Amino acid sequence: MSAATSPSERRVSARIGAISESATLAVDAKAKALKAAGRPVIGFGAGEPDFPTPGYIVNAAVEACRNPKYHRYTPAGGLPELKAAIAEKTLRDSGYEVDASQILVTNGGKQAIYEAFAAILDPGDEVIVPAPYWTTYPESIRLAGGVPVEVVADETTGYRVSVEQLEAARTERTKVVLFVSPSNPTGAVYSEADAEAIGHWAVEHGLWVLTDEIYEHLVYGDAKFTSLPAIVPELRDKCIVVNGVAKTYAMTGWRVGWIVGPKDVVKAATNLQSHATSNVSNVAQVAALAAVSGSLDAVAEMRTAFDRRRRTIVRMLNEIDGVLCPEPEGAFYAYPSVKELLGKEIRGRRPATSVELAALILDEAEVAVVPGEAFGTPGYLRLSYALGDDDLVEGVSRLQKLLGEAKA
Repeated sequence: MSAATSPSERRVSARIGAISESATLAVDAKAKALKAAGRPVIGFGAGEPDFPTPGYIVNAAVEACRNPKYHRYTPAGGLPELKAAIAEKTLRDSGYEVDASQILVTNGGKQAIYEAFAAILDPGDEVIVPAPYWTTYPESIRLAGGVPVEVVADETTGYRVSVEQLEAARTERTKVVLFVSPSNPTGAVYSEADAEAIGHWAVEHGLWVLTDEIYEHLVYGDAKFTSLPAIVPELRDKCIVVNGVAKTYAMTGWRVGWIVGPKDVVKAATNLQSHATSNVSNVAQVAALAAVSGSLDAVAEMRTAFDRRRRTIVRMLNEIDGVLCPEPEGAFYAYPSVKELLGKEIRGRRPATSVELAALILDEAEVAVVPGEAFGTPGYLRLSYALGDDDLVEGVSRLQKLLGEAKA
């Protein structure tokens, strides 16, 4: 849209018009459309567990549907019993003691992230965003009036940024640093020592921290999940935790997330939500209550399967010449570098970017992957291994065959 366009001629606001479509959801939608048309596409795009939501959670939702209590409006900030249960779960899983008044229940993690940034950012405030990053983070920051400042880590450091990199990116406009461990899209997990160092650095410079803990239960091998406000108590007055039930309990479609933070910030975000959406679906909230209050046995079973798939996908990807895939320590994503394949001839085409390579892979191998451009780092692909074992092996076997044909 040209600068000469008058406000009355604009059909879409500049603020909303600047938002990019979610690349991960776009890839997933295209894969599903091709499958519906009869193509044998295997999708590694969306970060969505292939397991059904555990039965005891579904049963709780069924009972909620029958209870007239949940047929009406409830508090915009969340059911009191769910907020209390989230507080208990936070102490159980993170060692972080909070009060229910510090919690806002949201329509999934995405709403939690946007509302958290909206509650603390003023126009022009900068947010340090380690890259590779999940596609929604920078868009939420921009929507809230902030400016994302990228700090890039690559496979040589296991996709983990250092305090020195963060300090180099800090300016007088820096207000927030984003901290995500385990990470989407890389599966990187920070050690407790490194996380603590980042937390103390933030405290030293008076910065806010927004930490996304959605993958807290999905860590493997010797890796350990660490909650920043638990290990750096001085940070708590300027720390916002985002979490939800989607990944841990295979509840992506239920849309229940939450914010944990200082009471004044949570109150401000709750006010925003009261006008944006009001309360989260009561049925979904009751299901979330059953999830966070219940056993983690089902979670352990899923983690075992993810761990098996993790080792399989990393081994198979690293068997492809020109592909380098560090072993992810958490979440359910592999993030291989494909920089050595770019510019090489593959079935008559020479993909110059990972976007072009992903398109070629979908066309020629009928495998859907997300290019690194979506995560701020061209030259990489993200593959979710939250799909069935057979599909995973078949999909990566197709990649091995196709990419094995690459020639100078």
